[in-house]
Amino acid sequence: MDRSEEWRAFVSVAGRRSFVGAARALRRSPQAITRAVAALERRLGARSVSVTGEGERYLERGRRLLAELDALESAPDTRAPLAGRLSITAPVLFGQLHVAPAVYAFLERHPGVEARLLLVDRVVSLAEEGIDLAIRIGPLPDSSLRARVVGHVRWVVCASPSYLSRAGTPRGPEALARHTCISFEDGSPLADHWSFPGVGRRERRVALRPRLIVNTAQAGIDAAIAGLGVVRALSYQVDRPLRDNKLRLILESFAPPPVPIQIVQLPGVPNRLAAAFVDLAAEQLRARLR
Repeated sequence: MDRSEEWRAFVSVAGRRSFVGAARALRRSPQAITRAVAALERRLGARSVSVTGEGERYLERGRRLLAELDALESAPDTRAPLAGRLSITAPVLFGQLHVAPAVYAFLERHPGVEARLLLVDRVVSLAEEGIDLAIRIGPLPDSSLRARVVGHVRWVVCASPSYLSRAGTPRGPEALARHTCISFEDGSPLADHWSFPGVGRRERRVALRPRLIVNTAQAGIDAAIAGLGVVRALSYQVDRPLRDNKLRLILESFAPPPVPIQIVQLPGVPNRLAAAFVDLAAEQLRARLR
């Protein structure tokens, strides 16, 4: 590798904290990435990849150097057709309803682009799994990620008209203890309690004894539509059943504040392909979630 590629390897490894992740992102073998970083360290006479002290300064300089180099090389060619492969991950139902249409539109607009869409209901490590972009719902625990907010959703509680006719409508969160509830095994809310806003900024936790526990949103929603009980879900997940009157909102005055939907990516030099998709997806998602 030439010197610019050595710097690119170093910045990718440092940003992802992974030689394997950097190799996937740069489409090189892990051995080639290791050799490039080792060559750079020998020339600098420092353990640059440790990213502490002196290494942190090298990382920042490397990012600026590559950003300037990329800008210099891409400036005359900004109208060139986009090409390459883009990897995107999103929660299953949100991905099916909202992200997949954006991917289809992007591929139709850019024939030279290939895409990998990974829909899973878990937080995927962008570095370890070679992912360019992720759609995350809720606050980000990892503040180092670059994020763009594209909309908001909220937690809602609902049940079918048949269930409410049979069991009555709960008037407050504590009344849920007397109702049949359907809850989730993974993520938030937890299986044994639901949270509501309390006094001030305090959280109001209501204990549950759910009759049914599921590990996918759709399974819980389907059970609620079938009249089995009360379910809590994100608003986009029950938008269609609510419009079709298969479910009804309850406890609306106790709803928590909306949570953000964000497109995130690893820090470092911006990728032209990823940036183009973010622009298109942000526009489409804002329109869909408005």
